[in-house]
Amino acid sequence: MIPPSAFLLDERVFMTLGILRIAAVLEKAGHVVELCDLSGIENYEEVARLHARGSGAKVFGVTATTPQLPAASAIAAAIRQERPDARLILGGPHITLVNAARKGERARGKPGRAEAAFAALSRQWDILVAGDGEESIFPAIAPGAPKLIDADDPASPMFLTNQKLDALPFPARHLVDVESYHYTIDGVRALSMIAQLGCPFECGFCGGRESPMLRRVRMRSVDNIIAEMEEMHRTWGAKGFMLYDDELNVNPRMVELMNAIADLQGRLGVEFRLRGFVKSQLFTDEQAAAMYRAGFRWILVGFESGSPRILKSINKKATREENSRCMEIARRHHLKVKALMSAGHPGESPETIDETRKWLLEARPDDFDVTIITTYPGTPYYDLAVPSPDRAGVWVYTVPSTGDRLMSYEVDYTKVADYYKGAPEGGYRAYVFTDRLSADELVALRDRTEREVRQALGIPFNPAAPAVRYEHSMGQGLPARILRVSGTGAA
Repeated sequence: MIPPSAFLLDERVFMTLGILRIAAVLEKAGHVVELCDLSGIENYEEVARLHARGSGAKVFGVTATTPQLPAASAIAAAIRQERPDARLILGGPHITLVNAARKGERARGKPGRAEAAFAALSRQWDILVAGDGEESIFPAIAPGAPKLIDADDPASPMFLTNQKLDALPFPARHLVDVESYHYTIDGVRALSMIAQLGCPFECGFCGGRESPMLRRVRMRSVDNIIAEMEEMHRTWGAKGFMLYDDELNVNPRMVELMNAIADLQGRLGVEFRLRGFVKSQLFTDEQAAAMYRAGFRWILVGFESGSPRILKSINKKATREENSRCMEIARRHHLKVKALMSAGHPGESPETIDETRKWLLEARPDDFDVTIITTYPGTPYYDLAVPSPDRAGVWVYTVPSTGDRLMSYEVDYTKVADYYKGAPEGGYRAYVFTDRLSADELVALRDRTEREVRQALGIPFNPAAPAVRYEHSMGQGLPARILRVSGTGAA
């Protein structure tokens, strides 16, 4: 089951590929798989109950990022109400982050917030799967499964390697209503894919620094990536591809991959359009030229801040000058850039946010957003914070090298998700503050920065798409856009 992501402007943009890979390995092993996709469904709890009531499935697996957790929790409660006999499994990034933070607490001899968060999840779910799910799903569905299946360990046989990635079946996209997902790159309809896993960098705000699954880079072969692209083109007519890897140019064979994508288009007699993420300080003219030749017209770059102090504080390992150089390289090779910026880091002040505003006006990206930081489990901002001595419910993280501080309010991630990337105009809420800026002041400065820069650069706000309400009557089954069933004997 894929929970909704009501915090997004449009949920029917990119399908959730991780759980589709798990569905694919289950199908390959002969299991009957139902896929209930609740992305963009307003009355998702009602639909979850309806599905649980009519399904013969004995095991319900739900994936969840941290912002999806409130919806995932509501889905679990709905299934439990209808099917108290069913086994409920939670996998995905949130439990992986919580488990990694919990292991860090135990290693430091200080069980704390992550231990409590793990215990709360344990009470709600029968099985928790941390780390790679493609092989850990099998012990999770087996009789007598333990409460926690920890595949987030390179020593585990369930931890994916380069070789195992190549051997996996491609995501079971046939289980979702592909046509209901709408995303374009320069007017070309696009689907998403993942060519590699993991990011080796250690940005201070990033979740997963303690998680090998999220930190260790695993690469698929060029031939395997090309084979998936060709299948997506032949099966669904895809000519656009959003590569949802953390940083494409950490791959030393990136230029070879770009050349192979260009060769595939020549062999198929088509022209692709692509979009993906790069790391600014690693970006070169050779990479940019190869990307354009492969069909890239957009890249996304996590510049984060225009303030040298903040870039140092967050351990970005990229300077303001390197970020500007990245913009210049992209412009030379006719690549449009979406600049991903953030606010609310330790030491953030009116001056540092103004530096971000000025850099955006100087760099002139083709699109951008400015998000407010959230202290996710698995980030130093969460894992290494200590209780405030004078404010109940507030945690304090201090940057060791600078002494800059970030304060955060306690968040119940099973109930709250409005900290995540709200509507561009008036939709943000901050749960962090600094010595110089309150939470409300952070939101006001974020809103002003985005409004002023968009107006100056002529960049419109991205429109939001409303959720769909599923209407049903007695005896009517779930529509194809919500439920797909596969496997021998499935009804």
